[in-house]
Amino acid sequence: MTFQITVQPSGRTFSANADEAILAAGIRQGIGLPYGCKDGACGSCKCKKLEGSVVHGTHQSKALSAEEEAAGFVLTCCATPTSDVVLESKQVTEAGAFPIKKMPVRVTSLEKVSHDVIVLKLQLPASDTFQYHAGQYVEFLLRDGARRSYSMATAPHRQAEGPSMELHIRHMPGGKFTDHVFGAMKEKEIQRIEGPFGSFYLREDSDKPIVLLASGTGFAPIKALIEHMQHRGITRPATLYWGGRRPADLYQNAWVEAQCAAMPNLRYVPVVSDALPEDGWTGRSGFVHQAVLQDTPDLSGHQVYACGAPIVVESAQRDYVAAGLPPEEFYADSFTSEKDKLGA
Repeated sequence: MTFQITVQPSGRTFSANADEAILAAGIRQGIGLPYGCKDGACGSCKCKKLEGSVVHGTHQSKALSAEEEAAGFVLTCCATPTSDVVLESKQVTEAGAFPIKKMPVRVTSLEKVSHDVIVLKLQLPASDTFQYHAGQYVEFLLRDGARRSYSMATAPHRQAEGPSMELHIRHMPGGKFTDHVFGAMKEKEIQRIEGPFGSFYLREDSDKPIVLLASGTGFAPIKALIEHMQHRGITRPATLYWGGRRPADLYQNAWVEAQCAAMPNLRYVPVVSDALPEDGWTGRSGFVHQAVLQDTPDLSGHQVYACGAPIVVESAQRDYVAAGLPPEEFYADSFTSEKDKLGA
């Protein structure tokens, strides 16, 4: 049995099987529903159900509380339809999406840029074209069937230089994939990836000033956005707030400063939360998402693109909406680890 899913206000429609998550059905048919972890842990796919009924699979209460579910909100990543459904998602506008592909990739370099971050560069097949939006991510397909998601840190126009991509990998001790990256992985190794995924990309139909918020390796997709803005000649005012515990966590600080010199519309505010005396840090301190509010108490006229640890993204969304940001102008990619997905 199949049901019709309608998304308002765009009017886009697609079909979903009775045993299929609404998000999976939308992705399969090229409908750009918002999402993040796809595991019921982050809440990025949450939207309002206007009509119809669904059944939710396993999910975390921080992603969708019982009160929100009672009020008609659904997590499309784990909601299966039991009737035709009408959803409200103002992010669904595009009439098509880039094709999702599986492909082999070759490791071309591993550069350790801080104590727990490696910049991993991959070569893609020369015979194929990999299309994506700056800000999207790919998934590594591990031998045991597990998947690990990483955002591309390079903008798509860079493919013209050669079929390649850059990823920023943070070590999660005990992590099935990152232990390998920081241990046995060597140049020329072959991995398999699938993508592109995600609804985190620049909305170019707006002229609003932009806040780019990154914590840790959440900088990766933000870097791709900045490259894309420069390539496209986008001159909307943009301010990058990048947060780390120590100054060394801002592992491509020099790159950002060089971009600011080349892009008069781009400002940069590095923020460190746990600097030690020997760091000699004289810049902004505290929580990175709060630095935005210190500089811009009224966010009603802005767009925000936030990426990084779930606690940073969740805090930013709550506090920025309270500061006047329209909820639909908050775009996020929450870097949900396997530990986060388990609710640990």
